[in-house]
Amino acid sequence: MGSIFISGIDTDIGKTIATGLLARFLLKRSGSVITQKLVQTDCTDVSDDIGVHRQLMGCGHLEQDQKGLTCPYLFRHPSSPHLSAGMEGREIDTRHILAATLALEKKFTTVLIEGAGGLMVPLNSNTMVLDYIMENQYPVVLVSSSKLGSINHTCLSIEALRSRNIQLRGIIYNIFVQDDPLIAKDSMEQIRIFMVRQHYPGNIVAMNKIDFSNPE
Repeated sequence: MGSIFISGIDTDIGKTIATGLLARFLLKRSGSVITQKLVQTDCTDVSDDIGVHRQLMGCGHLEQDQKGLTCPYLFRHPSSPHLSAGMEGREIDTRHILAATLALEKKFTTVLIEGAGGLMVPLNSNTMVLDYIMENQYPVVLVSSSKLGSINHTCLSIEALRSRNIQLRGIIYNIFVQDDPLIAKDSMEQIRIFMVRQHYPGNIVAMNKIDFSNPE
């Protein structure tokens, strides 16, 4: 299957949970899948998001986690990756990220790469997340939500992918329990209609609140 990029329409939209659950599903089918976090901020030593992935996958940290292959860049300051890197006197080199992904691809059939924030987040002064996806021709799974305003953010993200001829495999639609169910249902349908208009399959999977003790 190769590598699949999991992006979102915004930060804190549910990418980490979606990535972990997708990995759990694929593990049951093939048994050869690993997750990777492109870059994580507000974190030291070990990626918190990778820890959530492993919990949802039903396993502990892996050898590849300890080697840093599954999160090539960690930064302390909670901000955009390029800013967090700059505050530590560093710069994100996308070749370093790619080398880690290629190393994972040698051992695992599928690598799920969780992005940072949305598609237009800068990794450095020359490269946004979307640029990196396009350079490597990764197919994308986009995480959206039932929040008011998600139609706009999701359709803009879809249009950005289409304008660069990037494959969109589908959307994981994060349903927040406090949101208006009428808006949630209508937003999902409007997003599906726009996907089809952009010549993508209208594949949308709903993701409800997760019970970590039983994440089925």
